[in-house]
Amino acid sequence: MTKITFSLIKADVGGFPGHSSVHPDLIRTAESHLEQVRKSGALIDFRVMSCGDDLELLMTHINGCDNGEIHAIAWECFEQATETAKKLKLYGAGQDLLSDAFSGNIRGMGPGVAEMEFNERVSEPIVAFMMDKTEPGAFNLPIFRMFADPFNTAGLVIDPACHQGFVFEIWDIMAHKKVFMKCPEEMYDVLALIGAKSKYVIKRVYPKSGGKLPEEEAVAVISTEKLFQTAGTYVGKDDPAGLVRSQSGLPALGEVLEPFALSHLVSGWMRGSHNGPLMPCSFETAHPTRFDGPPRVIAAGFQLAFGQLVGPVDLFKDIAFDLARQRALQITEYMRAHGPFEPHRLPMEDMEYTTLPHVMKKLSDRFVPTE
Repeated sequence: MTKITFSLIKADVGGFPGHSSVHPDLIRTAESHLEQVRKSGALIDFRVMSCGDDLELLMTHINGCDNGEIHAIAWECFEQATETAKKLKLYGAGQDLLSDAFSGNIRGMGPGVAEMEFNERVSEPIVAFMMDKTEPGAFNLPIFRMFADPFNTAGLVIDPACHQGFVFEIWDIMAHKKVFMKCPEEMYDVLALIGAKSKYVIKRVYPKSGGKLPEEEAVAVISTEKLFQTAGTYVGKDDPAGLVRSQSGLPALGEVLEPFALSHLVSGWMRGSHNGPLMPCSFETAHPTRFDGPPRVIAAGFQLAFGQLVGPVDLFKDIAFDLARQRALQITEYMRAHGPFEPHRLPMEDMEYTTLPHVMKKLSDRFVPTE
């Protein structure tokens, strides 16, 4: 059986206006390009979406992860959308394209990448999560709760296919190292790492050996590109995306969505320099404007049928998430009242990755030793 690859590749190539949303012409430009590619046979199917000011390319194919041809298609798509953005004088046109030419693989060039390759099951539900105004570590808490928290995922307790737990691939995105850890056996050690969400991030989740699903096939994957480390200067937060498979040996769809009912605190928001609540929202309301926020997440639900994308369904449009949105608004009011003070503003060690050091530099010579 031929494996299907689901590639979610995103980039900010121009905001409309400011950092709030994607102009419809950028989406049309991307759709036109990908339709030509689909007709050539390189893609099985695609969708072009947006979250905040990020253009999101969802593509299915049989070329595997990190495929140069697919990454080149995405890069060309972003370049064409950038040209459209420049004609419209959109804000930050081409902002996430940190190289002048494609070099064989899009990783490290600015766009975020979440890809997984797997044998399509009899029924294959999959959720594409897209975030704006935050960082990859924003996924740590919800992914942990989906795959390791029995208070969230009842299947970990009552479903024999989930009961043995999962394997987490955790990246140290500062030291460029990774570790594989098992839950529930190493749960406390996992939490010791991923609680520091600006340094340690969950990259992938795998089934354990002997389970219902192949242990080498990821069941969740998160984009973990760090724009600061790629560009060498502040160019905005990473605005991560993720793919999560569900049902039949995995968390049920409702267990996958449930963690986002918390509206947990994440880093990012205005100028990438503040903590705030992650608001689950519908496709139509994924246009942050309140202090360039609060941070948003959308959930696009699909069924795969021989690589064809059946959907999307706007999963957070459900009124059951209205309370989460209300809570996010209340948290927004509280955090904004702090103004430039921590914990609304990020701690100084995290502000090193923003524009603040340029401000602090002029004060460096004015400090004198204390008595």
